[in-house]
Amino acid sequence: MAWFGLLIFILALIGYSDVVHYLGISPYLSWITAILLQIVIDDLFAMVGLLRLGLTIVTVTGVLLLVIRLIGGFFGKARLPFEGLHLFDFWMLGLGFSMANVLRHSPLIHYDNFSHWALIVKFLTFEGRLPGANDSIIQFTSYPPATALWLTQFVTWVGFSDGTMLVAQFILIWAATYAIFGILRDRSRGLLSLILCFTIALSYVFNIAIRLNNLLVDYVLPIITVAALVGIYLYRQHPRLLLAHSAVFIAALMLVKNSATFFVMIIATTLLIVLIQQTRVRWLQRSWQVGWRWLLTVGMGLLPFLWWQQHVHQTFTVSKHEISAHAYADQLTTESTTTLVKIGYRLLAQLNFSSLSFQGILLINATLIIAALLIRWCTHRRTHLLRVLLGLDFIFVLYFASLYGMYALSMPYREAIVLDGYERYMSSVVILNLFIAAMALVRAMDGALFEQRVEKRDLRSFASVFTKKLYQMSTFILLIFAIIMMLSEINGTQFTNCYNRNTVPRQLSRIARPWTHYNHTKILVVDPHAGDVADYYVGFVAHYYFFTDQAVGRENFMETPLQFGKTIQQYQYVAIPEYHHTFTVMMRHVYHQANVRTGFFKVTPTGLQRIKN
Repeated sequence: MAWFGLLIFILALIGYSDVVHYLGISPYLSWITAILLQIVIDDLFAMVGLLRLGLTIVTVTGVLLLVIRLIGGFFGKARLPFEGLHLFDFWMLGLGFSMANVLRHSPLIHYDNFSHWALIVKFLTFEGRLPGANDSIIQFTSYPPATALWLTQFVTWVGFSDGTMLVAQFILIWAATYAIFGILRDRSRGLLSLILCFTIALSYVFNIAIRLNNLLVDYVLPIITVAALVGIYLYRQHPRLLLAHSAVFIAALMLVKNSATFFVMIIATTLLIVLIQQTRVRWLQRSWQVGWRWLLTVGMGLLPFLWWQQHVHQTFTVSKHEISAHAYADQLTTESTTTLVKIGYRLLAQLNFSSLSFQGILLINATLIIAALLIRWCTHRRTHLLRVLLGLDFIFVLYFASLYGMYALSMPYREAIVLDGYERYMSSVVILNLFIAAMALVRAMDGALFEQRVEKRDLRSFASVFTKKLYQMSTFILLIFAIIMMLSEINGTQFTNCYNRNTVPRQLSRIARPWTHYNHTKILVVDPHAGDVADYYVGFVAHYYFFTDQAVGRENFMETPLQFGKTIQQYQYVAIPEYHHTFTVMMRHVYHQANVRTGFFKVTPTGLQRIKN
């Protein structure tokens, strides 16, 4: 890791964060807003073919903004109010640095890292451009590049590696997570802030299918959506900030993945409701004002994605997982009614107590119902918790229906019928609703406290000594659990890294150095595990590691000596990350080489020539 480059990157991020804070953005939202603004600007440069220049300009501009802010502060101008440090700040800083340190030493293992998410970052970093029609190494060409651009900006300054990419994505996630503390009315109340800390740690339980040591965006989508909703709530009395905030978050979210459409609909609907509530004029004039503001904001937010869609259609004749009504119609006509019913039945069967996502749905429902009853019974005050719960359950139903549509219209039958990635997809909506429920809960609890004037709250502002002791004990217990659960996630990541030490990505790193120049070299990867070869895992790992579109994995070498010799001569290099008995025997029999067990080799007419790592 290049520490000087890291320093430059951090200074640039602070510069953008300070500027958006000065313009009125909440300090708790300033970090994620600064990151998303950089992503949108990076995307503009990438779309016009100036990615490398854009990455430099964006970062240097951030540093200059920080210098200007410091000079202005020195002369007493444009000073920013200091929010102070609270208990949750120390929780976020301490455990955030611990997690980042673990991720810095973590390898990429998950299949989808190599089929797209890490591969596209490597392509953008070393090619300095978006992939074109001839770049067959990139297969998911319709996937927007938002997170990849952010990761590329980070690794350009800090250095390219699995760990630096994971740290970059964690910075994005942690910045969006920090936004939820903006919802607190009284940040000095440890119990309320620790409920949110506990929710953060709990959310990683439902993210267990992929964890944080992967570049997949199933956690990124809901956490950015949560930050967007927090901003809409905080800026509801500031129309310009509200519309600008919504447009930026919609634009960035749509550039993360095509499936972000569902989450953008939630943001757009919330924005519409807030605009209607805050417009105090007659209904006809209200309809006009709300309508054009809402359409302009959503339209501006969708422009970068529409530009991307046009780029995809113009550049690629066929693109995997693109949004296409024609493709959906074709899929629907080829699928029989029986097939659609089978998929639907399988999906409904997943709503059982053994499903982690279904347990999350039940947990959210039970928590809000019990909290609403307790607050009503103990304080005799009404809350909005049951109405919030009704909305969350409606989101669950809509998301479940959209998930069925994805399996029925976008996936091959062999993947759809086994509900490939079901828990991973469902975790997104569970995480989203978990945070919304937690924020609604802390607001309801704040409204139920004995003293409603925040400035008057102190050690004496409790209804009784009993409630004071109960509050203190609850705060202490939540602190312990919030720390333990986050440490559990950190230790779980470390265990995963250790457990996967003999997977193909780790094995390749022991026999060869990674290639960083895009090439078309033909490489054979010999692997004794038929499953890893059959599902193309070995091939995708080799594509990423050797940066070639001509790498293939193979397990079966039961063939004649003549056929074996022809097979070997088809390639320029052979990688053997793990001992393969049949391959070693055939090499001894055909080329009279007895020492070919593991390693990286160059193919010659007389056999394999070992290349030292």
